[in-house]
Amino acid sequence: METEKITGQVAFLFKKEIKNILSLKKAMEGTFSKTISETMEALMGGSINLDASDVHIEPEGKRIKIRIRIDGVLQEVVDVDEKVYKGLLSRIKLLSGIKLNITDRAQDGRFSVILEKTPIEVRVATIPTEYGESIVMRLLNPKNLIDLEELGLRKDLLEVLKEEIKKTTGMIIVTGPTGSGKTTTLYASLEKIKNPGIKIITIEDPIEYKLEGITQTQVEPAKGYTFANGLKAIVRQDPDVILVGEIRDGETANIAIQAALTGHLVLSTLHTNDAAGTIARLVNLEVKPYDIGPALNMTVAQRLIRKVCKKCKRMREASEEELEKFKKSLVSLPAGIEIPKIGKGLKLAQVVGCEDCNFTGFRGRSGIFEVILFDSEMEKFILKEQSIAALREKAKEKGMITMYQDGLIKVLNGMSTIEEVERVVS
Repeated sequence: METEKITGQVAFLFKKEIKNILSLKKAMEGTFSKTISETMEALMGGSINLDASDVHIEPEGKRIKIRIRIDGVLQEVVDVDEKVYKGLLSRIKLLSGIKLNITDRAQDGRFSVILEKTPIEVRVATIPTEYGESIVMRLLNPKNLIDLEELGLRKDLLEVLKEEIKKTTGMIIVTGPTGSGKTTTLYASLEKIKNPGIKIITIEDPIEYKLEGITQTQVEPAKGYTFANGLKAIVRQDPDVILVGEIRDGETANIAIQAALTGHLVLSTLHTNDAAGTIARLVNLEVKPYDIGPALNMTVAQRLIRKVCKKCKRMREASEEELEKFKKSLVSLPAGIEIPKIGKGLKLAQVVGCEDCNFTGFRGRSGIFEVILFDSEMEKFILKEQSIAALREKAKEKGMITMYQDGLIKVLNGMSTIEEVERVVS
């Protein structure tokens, strides 16, 4: 894997000068009359400095647009001409091991960037478009690996998850769409439980971050090492804990379930809309309902919401309409969940915008969650009823707080806004 080094004086300047999108735009424009290497340094170093998760280079006729994704939202940086675009395309392809002469099909590659001694892996994907190849670079910054306590879990959910990951058997499934923080949650869980006395093995596609003290493997379908085949091999390695990056097919699902039933703690992800959808998805993958209940310990659904920028936020009084929304949505909270008093005088965070948050009013993200625990009552329930709606209602009866409710609780605590929560989950 090739490495793009951004060190010394250049790295210092990035840290000192690139504080927002506008300063990144200026830094890039200042390199257009220089070398492509300098333009690439400005793009990568600046994007990393702004905590971007992705860089997008998109040809649209005579306009070639560069955007970066910060806190889950794409923001325009700069337009470049065809000469700069072609130079960047060639440089990126060369670094990431992508064939330069192939332009009519999708290609994938990777390289790493070293900024102030920190290696950051960059996953590259190109696709052909009407006006040229579109490039997306995903930045896998190790600093995004955070502790379990920093995920945004409510105190009650944090304690539940800590207890569940201590168990020696069973299965924990984290659900949500791409980019909802599932892998971060699973990695944080592994970091919490790893110790010299247990063996942890993962099978991933791809390995996103290197974890010390954990055996990580990556699927290679071309060589016959799929999730299903890899999982069979992993079980023979006598692990205590297994992480399956994603359950995509019935064979993998059934092997994972059997591993959970036979003395292993299995952590994995699924693409479903909510925690209740896990059961229907597993049944869809031809897992027997009488295996699902005994194998599952818990399902966690999550999304990421943006947090209001601490440097520029202001507090304002909640409107009558907002108070009604809180009262209607949070009326059924289980006992023990403490929230601010909902009534006249309630203060909510107001989005303003400053240089520090790129004038968006938001800086950083937090998870919102819903959790279903599977006890004997839930096991019996899913034997006779696997519909998502019925399971959701049963989970609510047993005290589940939905992602939407969890988001509103964070709004009440001044962390985000109702609009942001409703943008992410209704």
